[in-house]
Amino acid sequence: MKRWIGIAAAAVIVGVTAWCFIPAHAALKNGTSAPNFYAQASLGGNVFTFSLADALRKGPVVLYFYPAAFTAGCTIEAHDFAQATDKFKAMGATVIGVSHDSIDTLNKFSVSECRSKFAVAADTDQRIMRAYDAVLTLKPDYANRVSYVIAPDGKVIYSYVSLDPDKHVTNTMEAVRKWRDAHPS
Repeated sequence: MKRWIGIAAAAVIVGVTAWCFIPAHAALKNGTSAPNFYAQASLGGNVFTFSLADALRKGPVVLYFYPAAFTAGCTIEAHDFAQATDKFKAMGATVIGVSHDSIDTLNKFSVSECRSKFAVAADTDQRIMRAYDAVLTLKPDYANRVSYVIAPDGKVIYSYVSLDPDKHVTNTMEAVRKWRDAHPS
């Protein structure tokens, strides 16, 4: 009997733990208007004000949210986006990462992990995360790992949610490529 109680308790603990880490799906569906925002951002350690509307005038925007600078998954994702930034730029797309980190932290992260290839924006009050339904359920001060591709008309054309950083760059690259093929310049 004690053995079965122990097994049942372990199953409950595993189930609850797994449930807490399951990310919610992005609320912004394809065709939804992306909320406009301005944010303090850093590119190569230089602070500036990022404007989604201004970036969209140049082409599609790959907007990705990540939990925290200098953590394992976020560093992998930043390296992947840095490596792919030139390909995104060749298709006319801008990449911007967003987290709850302070601009001082992001100044360092933008140089070391983003390799001065793309900007990262500070969302210390979670205003942007909430607008994009990118809040991590278990830790609401942090962003979930969510990637969006936003067309120049301000509509979401792709969204992807996964705490695993592996497919965010590949998936958003494919979405931008499909958009570019349908909208040759």
